[in-house]
Amino acid sequence: MIETAIYILFAVYGLSGLLYFIRLLRGPTVVDSILAADCVSLDVALIALLLSIYYRNSFLAVGALFLVLWAFILDVFAAKYLTRGEVGT
Repeated sequence: MIETAIYILFAVYGLSGLLYFIRLLRGPTVVDSILAADCVSLDVALIALLLSIYYRNSFLAVGALFLVLWAFILDVFAAKYLTRGEVGT
């Protein structure tokens, strides 16, 4: 039962990641591209977590955690750049 749910979630997150990646490449504005990059990284992290559950291996969960933190830092820098026009202090 849990394996069926994992397969379905793989398909859903894979399809959404593909759509986000298309938006990343074709986004009409920079904000759209940043949002798409954030969504792609979160989808990859979720797929890594699903793989961690499927293989019963916690090392993939640690990698997913770092990927989510990277996405958060990307959001902070992008928001700072868009509001102030600079990334520095």
